[in-house]
Amino acid sequence: MTERVVVGGALCHEGRLLAARRSAPPELAGRWELPGGKAEPGESVPEALVRELREELGVETEPLERIPGEWPLRPGLVLHVWTARLVSGVPAPLEDHDELRWLGPEELESVDWLDQDRPAVAEAGRRLRADGPQGRPAARGGV
Repeated sequence: MTERVVVGGALCHEGRLLAARRSAPPELAGRWELPGGKAEPGESVPEALVRELREELGVETEPLERIPGEWPLRPGLVLHVWTARLVSGVPAPLEDHDELRWLGPEELESVDWLDQDRPAVAEAGRRLRADGPQGRPAARGGV
């Protein structure tokens, strides 16, 4: 069986990571995630990330690099997470979310992350701490 990729965006801006609270489906509502969604057939994962963040948040972004690892969501779906830079716009919860929060590295544990997002959130937090309070995520080793 071919696995379909769901891409999550570790969207970083001014030393903080964007967290999105799910509003649906009921079993995930109220928990927090890195926003994103499924790559469409023929679409690259970075293209899917840009499209999904535009649809879900109303922003333009630039994918930077994939965070190592992949996490199973359910049979046939696997999560890949990419760091991304905010290019333009102000994120708003347009689809699938009812609240957004910008979290500094010291605040990442203040929300109830979906289990599959936790390893990527931890890595994004390490990178934010390394970049410093005004840091922007930089590509580390190519995309």
